[in-house]
This record gives sequence, C-alpha cells and structure tokens, in this order.
Amino acid sequence: MGADDCIFCKMVAGQIPVAKIYEDEIVLAFLDIGPISDGHALVIPKQHFEKLHDCPPELLGEVASRLGKIADAVTGAVNSDGYNLLCNNGTAAGQLIEHVHFHIIPRNVGDGVFDRWPAYKYPEGKIEAIAASISKNL
Repeated sequence: MGADDCIFCKMVAGQIPVAKIYEDEIVLAFLDIGPISDGHALVIPKQHFEKLHDCPPELLGEVASRLGKIADAVTGAVNSDGYNLLCNNGTAAGQLIEHVHFHIIPRNVGDGVFDRWPAYKYPEGKIEAIAASISKNL
C-alpha cells in the first residue's frame, strides 16, 4: 500500500476527520476509533513509512521524543494507573494499517486488558543459537 491509498495519510491531509489530540510538523496523534480502553490513542509520523524499520532513525527519534508527553496527557485525562505503548509491525503482529503508528493504551489495575502474557522457556541451546543469528543480522 502506498501513501496515496493510506487512511492515515488521508487523516494527515485532512481528508478524513479524526479526534485529534496533538499535532505538530512531525506527528499527528488522535483517538483510536476502535479503542480497547478509554483514551486509547494513536501517534503517527506524518510521513508515510510502512514499518518501524523503514523509518529513518532521525524521524523515529522525533516521534519518540513526543510519545512521553502525549502518553502523560492521555493517562492524566482518563485517570489511568498506567499505559502500554505498542507498535505492531506486519499483519502477523496485528498491524492493520500499513503506516507506522504507536498505540498508547491507558490501563488500570484489574482491567483485564493483556491479562495473559504468553511467555515460555527456551529448550537448552536455543536461546544462544537465536541470539547468534540475530547478531549476524545486525
């Protein structure tokens, strides 16, 4: 999907209305229309990049420098106990819109959101093999 077909790019261009919470020359932040908690917000770079690793490091730094301020405002507005910050990359990871975006999901103790982390133990030797393979790819 290119920028011409991207719903988030259309939001940046003002062609699709959003519940805007923050905007500057680099990012647009707005409330998710399918929230998993009150105040669930999305923060996007205005430039179109499909995945996190496609973004220039300088742009990622600019976006990241705004996340804390926006998250603090969101959690304060909905009086939440904390928040999750997520960036899904690829359909297997749950990315529905192919434009880099960060979810700020306000959380409260006992809310049941993400109440099970599917952790497991590596079989002997596997963690070292995976770490070595990752290191080679860097």
